[in-house]
Amino acid sequence: MPATEKAAGALRTIGELAAEIGRPQHILRYWETRFPQLKPLTRAGNRRYYRPDDVALVRRIHHLLSEEGYTIRGVQKLLAEEKAARGRSKAAELQAIRDSLSDALEEDR
Repeated sequence: MPATEKAAGALRTIGELAAEIGRPQHILRYWETRFPQLKPLTRAGNRRYYRPDDVALVRRIHHLLSEEGYTIRGVQKLLAEEKAARGRSKAAELQAIRDSLSDALEEDR
C-alpha cells in the first residue's frame, strides 16, 4: 500500500477528502451547515476527521450535485426522504417481529 493511501476504515482529514473529490475545504465546511447528517469528528483547533460513513456521504453529495445535477435543496430533500423511508422500514420490521412474537405466545397458550 503506498504511503499516501489509507486503509478503507481510516479517518480522513478535511484536506484529504477535499483533494479526493476535487473541491476546496470550505465547500466541505459549508456542506456541514446544510446537511445535518454530515458530522465529522472535531479535535483540538477544530480539526475535522471524517469517518468512513462521513466519507461515503460526502462522495454521494458530491456525486448528486456535480454529476446528477441536483441542487443543495434537492439533495437535502432526497436525504430526508431516504431517512424517513428507512424509519418506516424499521418500524415495519419491528411490527413484524412483534406480530411473530405475539403469534408464538398465542400458540403456547
